Amino acid sequence: MKLNTPRWWYAREPRHASVLRFVLKPVSWIWAAATARRLANTTPVDPGAAVISIGNLTVGGSGKTPVAREVLRLLRRAGIEAHALSRGYGGRLEGPTRVDLSVHTAADVGDEPLMLALDSPAWIARDRVAGARAAAQAGAEALVLDDAHQNPALKKTLSLIVVDGETRDGEWPFGDGSVFPSGPMREPLKAGLSRADAVVILLPADLAEADPELVETFGALPVFIARLAAAAPPPPGPLLGFAGIAKPWKVERSLKAAGADLADFAPFPDHAEFREEDLRFLADRADQFGARLITTEKDWSRLPPAWRARVVSWPVKATFADEAGFAALLRNAARS
Repeated sequence: MKLNTPRWWYAREPRHASVLRFVLKPVSWIWAAATARRLANTTPVDPGAAVISIGNLTVGGSGKTPVAREVLRLLRRAGIEAHALSRGYGGRLEGPTRVDLSVHTAADVGDEPLMLALDSPAWIARDRVAGARAAAQAGAEALVLDDAHQNPALKKTLSLIVVDGETRDGEWPFGDGSVFPSGPMREPLKAGLSRADAVVILLPADLAEADPELVETFGALPVFIARLAAAAPPPPGPLLGFAGIAKPWKVERSLKAAGADLADFAPFPDHAEFREEDLRFLADRADQFGARLITTEKDWSRLPPAWRARVVSWPVKATFADEAGFAALLRNAARS
């Protein structure tokens, strides 16, 4: 979803936005009702392979894709032929299409499928059922769905919810619980959790532990703690960062926490299409500081080829505190 995520969404008591929140409430009720109706009126299809859903309850910004990559890695390490399946948001192809890194670009299949295809077979399909069947016919024993908790088309073997665990500075992953557009929720918290089998709380690398109050929110559901850590340290010297994700301020915070000499940072809307004039502006700004440009791996995949050599890609990965326990959960689901 291409939008500038308002930070007041994630404040538990966003007083300065109370009027706007009130004005948007009727639209939120319509959104929530439409989601509930779609979930209730769809009969899920068994595609002939285990289906592991990686979803969230909010509009972007929870870290689903790094978790999905780690899920795929753990399944394949266990000897299970696991394929990723995505809707391919931002790409022009409808699919079902197996992502080919030597042929496809973000304009074809979207940025997230390109990231998933770095490690495992990945498919895109607007029609999830058709995509799942194509992957199963190609040998997939398990399908890892990126962003599918509110999509009921496929019968799910395991439904995981990824939650942004950063609660400092007054932030709360669900805000005050309001549904989009008056808040960050895709559906009410209770409704979303009722379809979940487990929760992954994703913490930044510099946060020691999850907020106990947040953990208590999930009641009896199993909770796994993961950390989003840099796969490589930022390069030395001055850097000018930019990012087009749902919470760009978290990239700025993470770069600084990783020791980056960050001269400046430019936020863009989620899934932003970087225009030539945007990139020239960033390059000119970096020159003023004698800095190199740096962005996320996901944003780097959307850059025009001519610009990729001029921008550092900063990869991150999700690592689980209880990797053995989480891997066992995945194996049991995939082989059930």
